[in-house]
Amino acid sequence: MCGRFIDPAVRGTDQEHSETLVDPFPNNPVIVPPQGPRRYNVAPTQDILIIAKSPLVALRARWWLVPSWHDGALKDWKATTFNARIEEAAQKPSFRAVWRHGRCLIPAGGYYEWKTTEGRKTPHAVLSHSNEPTLWFAGLASRWRDMLTCTMMTRVANADTKDLHHRMPVVLDQDERAAWLAGSDAVAGFGETARLRHYAVARFDSRQEGADLIAPASMQQ
Repeated sequence: MCGRFIDPAVRGTDQEHSETLVDPFPNNPVIVPPQGPRRYNVAPTQDILIIAKSPLVALRARWWLVPSWHDGALKDWKATTFNARIEEAAQKPSFRAVWRHGRCLIPAGGYYEWKTTEGRKTPHAVLSHSNEPTLWFAGLASRWRDMLTCTMMTRVANADTKDLHHRMPVVLDQDERAAWLAGSDAVAGFGETARLRHYAVARFDSRQEGADLIAPASMQQ
């Protein structure tokens, strides 16, 4: 699963006051409205950047999906739906209504996973190991009343992350992004070849922020 991630490093120097761009596909940049300071500790229930629709547009969505059929208050939705298993989502009541027509991309600069060794949990930053710094996670978006919400898809860990945790976000390459957005059901291998690297970072809590969170722990000793 993924419970913390890092905002993408979209192009531009003043994200609080100017538009920037993201590039899910070559020569098809998407304009991103001002996002505020870059966050290094994004948590479930916070608003995040997603890329969706046709033609593609940048949207803000609450990271914790609430299905359109939920009839209570927001606080009454108790299911843990900030992640969804890609192997099962098409059949799950919370996700099946948006499985084909609620596809989105979630750009990220990386994510965190906690490795347990001898009963002690150590956070690791997981970042791109390719020339593309942005990771593109598969997501599903659902509009509940007047609120857009989303979930992040997960899969069995691939070769680059299996020593860290048994699950990971579905990190899409360019061809997989196109197939995902088109509503493909042939998703079994998505994320298998994603090139990632990870290293231990200092322990942090939910209130901490800033680029120091992704500094290797060895540099902070």
